[in-house]
Amino acid sequence: MSTEPVFDTGDRYRIDRPTLAGILRDLRVPTHDPGPGDLVPHIDLPTTDGRRFTNESVTAGRRPVVLAFGSLTCPVTESAAPGLLELHHRHGEAIRFVLVNVREAHPGQNMRQPQTSADKSRNAAALKAHHGFSFEVAVDDLDGTVHRAFGTRPSSAYLIDPSGVIVFRAHWSNSVVALERAILDLIGGRAPSRSTVGQTARAMMRMPPTRMRRSRPLARELCGRVAPPVAALVALSRFRRRLAARSSRP
Repeated sequence: MSTEPVFDTGDRYRIDRPTLAGILRDLRVPTHDPGPGDLVPHIDLPTTDGRRFTNESVTAGRRPVVLAFGSLTCPVTESAAPGLLELHHRHGEAIRFVLVNVREAHPGQNMRQPQTSADKSRNAAALKAHHGFSFEVAVDDLDGTVHRAFGTRPSSAYLIDPSGVIVFRAHWSNSVVALERAILDLIGGRAPSRSTVGQTARAMMRMPPTRMRRSRPLARELCGRVAPPVAALVALSRFRRRLAARSSRP
């Protein structure tokens, strides 16, 4: 697999605001990104509970691993969290769950992009507390070394077998129904019936607007300016939620 382009390292990785080029890059999956059948890239990260998440811990644990990526200002992470918690509740004994805190997807004046390791660790702890994650949250470095090794989508998810091989990839972590099907297949001793799911439109439709509020007005206004299709999907998602709430009233 080739390495990540130079323009996505250093300050170019630690974005101050989303750009059209960056958003479009996050919506695609380059052929060199790790996928089903590939060994997991090198991992050695601290967790919020003072431990480390490493390749060795994956294989030594002898359990499959659900590995997800996310951040406080990512609407996909926000929408994925309840489903990931439910999956952990149902399958946590058989499957290890780890979420890697990456760069802020939509930084703004209320939630700046971390510029120090301490800042990033605080964001990871806040992310875990906000969602009540009962599983591990690991902290990527400022340059997003692990994140970039997998691809820079803001919130994807992977199912990894005990030998460290990826057996399932969800481009978006809120594709929890497909993720659970893959988990059940693997627990049952079968290869997942689907090895990759995209579902980009569905993933965007599931996004709540709450994470955008953390970074408003900068990120929300900019996202609406440089990525009208994404902004339209968020608006449509909000409208559908309002309709559903009204229809559920007595």
